[in-house]
Amino acid sequence: QVELVESGGGSVQAGGSLTLSCAASGYIYSSNCMGWFRQAPGKEREGVAVIQSDGSTLYADSVKGRFTISQDNTKNTLSLQMNSLKSEGTAMYYCAVGNAYFSAFTGYYCLRAASAYEYWGQGTQVTVSS
Repeated sequence: QVELVESGGGSVQAGGSLTLSCAASGYIYSSNCMGWFRQAPGKEREGVAVIQSDGSTLYADSVKGRFTISQDNTKNTLSLQMNSLKSEGTAMYYCAVGNAYFSAFTGYYCLRAASAYEYWGQGTQVTVSS
């Protein structure tokens, strides 16, 4: 069983920065994917950024160049540095862990689809005011 606890959310003005953190407990396999997702009211949950144990990352186009995902495998923590925040970034942000997929051509890889993730934290609210 994996438990995830997010922190670091809050209110910020557009153009500002926030860093989200996720503390993970329980066994996480080296082939697992970890990611940050967000869900605004009335919208579907969106994969913001995911990272694989080898450090490879995937970002939503809307956050590329502004958000950075990182992980500390020794401490089982996941972070999301968010810069140049926009009002459309207002949402509940969730940390998640899921299984990596395997391809004979590329090896293990991660997806940004929420359906690929099994364990979820309770979320932390981010509000960006314009």
